[in-house]
Amino acid sequence: MATTRTARTHWEGSLLKGGGSVELASSGLGTFDVTWAARTEPPSSGRTSPEELLAAAHSSCFSMAFSNILDKAGHAPDSLEVSAEVGFQPGVGVTGSAIRVRGVVPGMSEDEFVALAHDAKENCPVSKALSIEITLDAALA
Repeated sequence: MATTRTARTHWEGSLLKGGGSVELASSGLGTFDVTWAARTEPPSSGRTSPEELLAAAHSSCFSMAFSNILDKAGHAPDSLEVSAEVGFQPGVGVTGSAIRVRGVVPGMSEDEFVALAHDAKENCPVSKALSIEITLDAALA
C-alpha cells in the first residue's frame, strides 16, 4: 500500500529578506524556521534549510535500506551510524550528497560490508529520487 507524507511551508517576504516555517505535518513532530540565510551561511543560526532536510531524509532512508540488505545477507547489524552531507551552491543548486556509514556487524568482512553499502546507496528510495552525485564512505567501526 502506497503512503504519502506531507510537509507545509508558510513564507513571507522576498527571498533575501523574508523567511518562513516548515511544518512536518504528517507526523506533527514540529515546525522549523527556514530562510535563505540558513542555506548560505554557516549552520549555527537555529534555522534549517531544504538541504538539511534532504540530508535527514537521505541518511535515514539509507540506514533503513542498508539494515535490510545486511539482514537479508544474514548479517543483521548491531548498529549503523549514518550521516549525509548535502551541498548547496547559489546559482547552481543542490550539488551532491555524501553518505558516511560506520557499522558494527558481527561476522562480516570489510569488503562485504562496503559492497552491500554500495547496493544500499544505489537502491534506497531517496537515492533513486535524486539526480545529483552521491558519494559513499563505508567502513566497519
